[in-house]
Amino acid sequence: MNAVTKLLRELVARPSINPAFVDDPAVSGEERVAELLIDRARQAGLDFRRQPVLPGRKNLLVRLTPSGKAQRRIILAPHMDVVPAEANQFKPVIKNGRLHGRGACDTKGSMSAFFQSLCDVAKSGRRPQQTEILFVGLVDEECNQAGSRKFAQAGPKGDLAVAGEPTLLQTVTAHKGDLWWRLHAQGKAAHGATPHLGKNAVHTMARVVDVLETEYAKQLRLQSHPLLGSPTCNVGVMHGGTQPNIVPDDAWIDIDRRTLPGETAAGIWREIRTLLKKNGLKATYTDLKGVDSPALETDPNLPIVQEFLRSSRRRKTLGVHYFTDAAPIASGGTPAIVFGPGNIAQAHTADEWLDLKQLDQATTIVTRFLRAQP
Repeated sequence: MNAVTKLLRELVARPSINPAFVDDPAVSGEERVAELLIDRARQAGLDFRRQPVLPGRKNLLVRLTPSGKAQRRIILAPHMDVVPAEANQFKPVIKNGRLHGRGACDTKGSMSAFFQSLCDVAKSGRRPQQTEILFVGLVDEECNQAGSRKFAQAGPKGDLAVAGEPTLLQTVTAHKGDLWWRLHAQGKAAHGATPHLGKNAVHTMARVVDVLETEYAKQLRLQSHPLLGSPTCNVGVMHGGTQPNIVPDDAWIDIDRRTLPGETAAGIWREIRTLLKKNGLKATYTDLKGVDSPALETDPNLPIVQEFLRSSRRRKTLGVHYFTDAAPIASGGTPAIVFGPGNIAQAHTADEWLDLKQLDQATTIVTRFLRAQP
């Protein structure tokens, strides 16, 4: 078993469920993962510090300083938290060239590859002359991305950030953003025996859903991005009324609106409000997330992105539909891409696993990129 596989096995064996999902100190929080990486950082002679984010939760920053004056900074940014899992999923199993366990794919595989690459460069005695390499273990990606938002705000900034996610070793320069909104429709309560004396908010909201699923969906399909396709709108939750014999005076739905680069919340609400008005409908909305989750679009022709592509032995970048820490980091002024071993289809599953061949390939690619830095 090589070093990066051993590291992944140890990381998976340390539960780090996001505390927003499970409030159990035995399995929640990123601290156990951070402690392991700190121990490895000390062994490799690397500097480290913590960056407070939320109560009891801190980003981990591990730094390899250049041999000369720093003129460039590369940031390697995987997240340390995982989604909930059963106890047996924190007992990693290696079988048929795969490591099974919670977080193996999302995203302790990327974390292992990035950190092992950093340590290998540090121990090789051939550290870059002008480039600082900064590993940032982020907290809270699986909930509100508080770790990457804090890092974007507090810094430091870099010339390129590589957010770790399972991309099948492809380099991702664009992904959709998302808005989670609750749309409300107001009605007038009345007795169920005399519904004509009231105004049924559930009926109104049903018509709103119909408009979103038909006219609005058609309108969205007319928009397109070369890497991301069209924006989408999904109605995921619907609620209204209290009991059968009361005409409901309130109803609401929760929607997930996936956005393209350049779209804004204000512009999207104008789209929806205009369509509703056209159909004689009215609704209000509240933001469920309370934080901005913009789309990512990094210029694939940036020289440093092209350097990474050459290191990965690929020519083109891709877009993905899911949200990542890359967008908050990019909003702070650092060009960001997404890269890592594994397939997003394995993330969050009951039998999460990572192909160990991809883990080795990711380590080789990142190490090659770091060693090519001036």
